[in-house]
Amino acid sequence: MKESRKRRDFVRDVTVGVVATGALASVGLVNAEAQAGGAKNFPDFPTLTAKKFKSVEANRDIGKISAKTMQMHYTLYQGYIGRVNLIRSKLQTVSLAPADANQSYSDIRSLKVDLTFALGGVKNHEIYFSNLGTGETTQPGDALLAQIVKDFGSLEKWAADLKATGIAGRGWAWTAWDADERRLFNYIGDAQNTFPIWNATPIVALDVYEHAYWLDFGTARAAYIDEFLRLLDWNDVTARFEAAVRK
Repeated sequence: MKESRKRRDFVRDVTVGVVATGALASVGLVNAEAQAGGAKNFPDFPTLTAKKFKSVEANRDIGKISAKTMQMHYTLYQGYIGRVNLIRSKLQTVSLAPADANQSYSDIRSLKVDLTFALGGVKNHEIYFSNLGTGETTQPGDALLAQIVKDFGSLEKWAADLKATGIAGRGWAWTAWDADERRLFNYIGDAQNTFPIWNATPIVALDVYEHAYWLDFGTARAAYIDEFLRLLDWNDVTARFEAAVRK
């Protein structure tokens, strides 16, 4: 029963991504309708478009993560982009009158809460896909490795902590640079919008939703995380770390 439910959840997630991708095509119409309906609430938002990633563009199995999983996962990411564009268009004409804003239910609350989930889905996946290498072996940069050793004791302890965090999480685990404490920490997340910790910049994003691994690993999440760590593009992670430290 539990396995069947997880399979249904996987199919649902991917289906939502496919359907939501259609929103990309409707954004122009929604923008036109918003402008026809009256003055816009904000200057035009940038229209998000899907980025390309070498781990997806390779169009082949990446280690034990199949090309089919990668393509379906990328489609889900495209769906989040479509939803961000759609929600932002609707925010252009939503009522900003205090009488129409309510914490129990209101259009502006619904749109802005859903925006955090959709935009989180975009940003989380962009780090995740960028983090994945295509099978080549890489190593952390010297400064990053020194910071990991300082904050976790060793690279192996960092990996063990991230793995345990990913197994304990319901959706995501992140390694992030805390600009206030000047240290790295592995944060847990149960949904697209349960991060951020303010002033912390993610440098590793580990997706542990079933859609990221179910076709290839079934219930063996730990084995999937081991493969993610083996495939990690340390050049990408190091660049993110160095940029975060400079802020």
